[in-house]
Amino acid sequence: MRRREFITLLGGAAAAWPLAANAQQPSGRMRRIGIIDDAPMWDAFRQGLRDHGYVEGQNIVLDYKSAGGVPERLAVAAAEFIRRPVDVIATYGTLPTLVAKEATATIPIVMIGIGDPVRAGLVASIARPGGNVTGNTILGPEVGAKRLQLFKEAVPAISRMAFLVNPDNASNVAYLEELQIAAPALGVKLISAEVRSVNDFDSAFAAMMRERPDAFMMTADPLLMLHIRRVIDFLTDNRLPSIFQNRDNVVAGGLMSYGASLSDLFRRGAGYVHKILQGTKPADLPVEQPTTGHQPQDGQSARPRSAATSPATRQRGD
Repeated sequence: MRRREFITLLGGAAAAWPLAANAQQPSGRMRRIGIIDDAPMWDAFRQGLRDHGYVEGQNIVLDYKSAGGVPERLAVAAAEFIRRPVDVIATYGTLPTLVAKEATATIPIVMIGIGDPVRAGLVASIARPGGNVTGNTILGPEVGAKRLQLFKEAVPAISRMAFLVNPDNASNVAYLEELQIAAPALGVKLISAEVRSVNDFDSAFAAMMRERPDAFMMTADPLLMLHIRRVIDFLTDNRLPSIFQNRDNVVAGGLMSYGASLSDLFRRGAGYVHKILQGTKPADLPVEQPTTGHQPQDGQSARPRSAATSPATRQRGD
């Protein structure tokens, strides 16, 4: 499929989503949505809610809790949402979703951008989640090997790839396992470094540089994304070419990206919230997966930086 045709298809699909969902308007009762670790990436979620007719202070309250991606603080935030209670908990990433799932089996949870929700134990299957959790996946582990392959094609000279990972995130662990299989076949040595908290970044960067990497990858773990500016500054200082899952990271200073549109996933997450508030059970809402079918541009093009076109999202049975 030509890139222009793909973008046109994506635009049509994104435009059709809110129109279909708006067939049912939200009820007049004030509803409360719990959000952990607010950040600019949640703007698309808020816009998605507005597209479905929700107005803060009129028919919806957004309840924010800060946890900084720390497991203990995530548990405290989830417990506070249960005490209030909220009508729905919205989460970004595997670890916050797991913590919320462990905290409640009754409050619906809409997960956004999960690496592998089945492997992480969040849902029974993609087509039939089977509990109080549903939402969408970014396909982190499955696309990771493809991401490395495309990066190698764009920058053939790379041979030592630094990989930043949060080992407390089950999807990150799966992502690392996939890369450990794919890297040797591409003639690349994988250099992994772990970040479990904000205090780990400096030591992780130092450990990477001792191994003399010539390129960089990382997961879309919420903790890492909260501190992406710090990561970009490190890459700039050390002149390391990089590839990310999210286009926003390229806009911030990375070289390439290949993966689903994070803003689209957040916007579609708002559609799940709307359906649940209208009475649909999470167990009856299949998990959405992004489709692929495009090649990212690399930094050798006329533009100084470029990103992969964002894949559309669809539902697929298992």
